[in-house]
Amino acid sequence: MTPDPLFDLTGKIALITGGSRGLGLRMVRAFAERGADVIIASRKIDACEAAAEEVRALGRRALAVAVHAGRWADMDRLVEVVYAEFGRIDILVNNAGMSPSVPSHDVTESLFDSIMNLNFKGPFHLASQVARRMAEGDGGVIINISSSGALMPLPGAVTYSGAKAALNAMTVSFAREYGPKVRVNTLSPGPFLTDIAEAWTQEAREKSNNALGRPGRPEEIVTAALFLASPASSFTTGGVIRVDGGP
Repeated sequence: MTPDPLFDLTGKIALITGGSRGLGLRMVRAFAERGADVIIASRKIDACEAAAEEVRALGRRALAVAVHAGRWADMDRLVEVVYAEFGRIDILVNNAGMSPSVPSHDVTESLFDSIMNLNFKGPFHLASQVARRMAEGDGGVIINISSSGALMPLPGAVTYSGAKAALNAMTVSFAREYGPKVRVNTLSPGPFLTDIAEAWTQEAREKSNNALGRPGRPEEIVTAALFLASPASSFTTGGVIRVDGGP
């Protein structure tokens, strides 16, 4: 497709964690369609390779890397692999995450640590290492994928909401710490009809307690992600862009 001048990512190098499925995969496709080379990082290499093949079919370069996004050693390895292959990262999307719904009194220490590691600890380390290199180079863009749960915490999701709220705070801090060459923003989705929705009830797939009264369609995340990744948002940093159907 011919890129819209506002969303032209030609020649950009984009790294997307959790990019092999759901909203992450939609972003992989959208960025590649608009000219970006894409690195897809997730735990399952086969799924990453399948996404990478889609990118290559569009005439772009792609790299699949199997990592656990909650582990610092994996994040360090990911950075080294990407910089060795591409020489830089222009766009980082911290998308990997997990959101189990468990009564607070049943949350084990192991589950607490797993949720915090994947939703905040890992993204913090990856973003900090990439932001430093961006700031020392030609700059770049970081997009942290948060959740409406960070703004409107729900019962049974205290740990997840807390981790995503920390991610929101990190966005503001990093925007000041690594600006002006690095822009850092939060994209805050609500409920979306990705593969995770297959476990929802029929009613939940049709209706939602938001202003629009429904869950989002996966393609509805794309324009917000493109806005934050592209020069179209050149005066936007430290912000929270809500794509949640309204409060």
